[in-house]
Amino acid sequence: MDNPIVSRQEWLKARIKFLEKEKAFTKARDALTEERRQLPFVKIENEYIFQSGNGKKSLGDLFGNSTQLVVYHFMYGPDWQEGCVSCSFWADNFNYIAPHLEARDTSFVAISNASMEQIDTYRKRLNWSFPWVSSNGTGFNADFGVSSCDDGQTTEGPGYNYSGKSFQDEMPGISVFIRLEDGTICHSYSTYSRGLDMMNGAYHFLDLTPLGRNESDLDYSMSWLKRRDSYPSQA
Repeated sequence: MDNPIVSRQEWLKARIKFLEKEKAFTKARDALTEERRQLPFVKIENEYIFQSGNGKKSLGDLFGNSTQLVVYHFMYGPDWQEGCVSCSFWADNFNYIAPHLEARDTSFVAISNASMEQIDTYRKRLNWSFPWVSSNGTGFNADFGVSSCDDGQTTEGPGYNYSGKSFQDEMPGISVFIRLEDGTICHSYSTYSRGLDMMNGAYHFLDLTPLGRNESDLDYSMSWLKRRDSYPSQA
């Protein structure tokens, strides 16, 4: 690191100057967020039936009493021994957000291709309580670009992150739905890849530090990551 060491007065001057850029970024992000809210809707025509800990649930059932529904597409295939390590990193941020979202007329659920038995076993292991259901046997994951059996092949749909291609059998993402006054359910938004960054509190704390995420010298960006119960300090 080659950061200079300066007086508190010099640091304050530099910090205030940088604050101007932070404020500009915040205003630009607010404008982008408002533009996102103005995107058109797509009516959901398929009747998806999910498996939950309380039996079968339709997409409408996942809304509960809310007008809006946020879905986290959690990478967990039906033949996997455990859930994706990076999705588990994100999921550690989810445990207590549902009541806050519901207070703003929004429900939250994670959805995976794994069976409910697999999901329940893994959820108990990591002590998670957020809503999580299985889409196994439905086309839900494929319809929203996060599951495919044809690695790297062009798909008929938008593909992963609207690329027209799939890259793995399972990929992560977030999709948002809204239920209109007449009961019609619409898809309003989906995001993938780096679009998920803002939902990870740990990464944003690291972004505030001098070393940041400190991943540039790794074989790939998240090769350091382990499931929460697998770090040496937790053994």
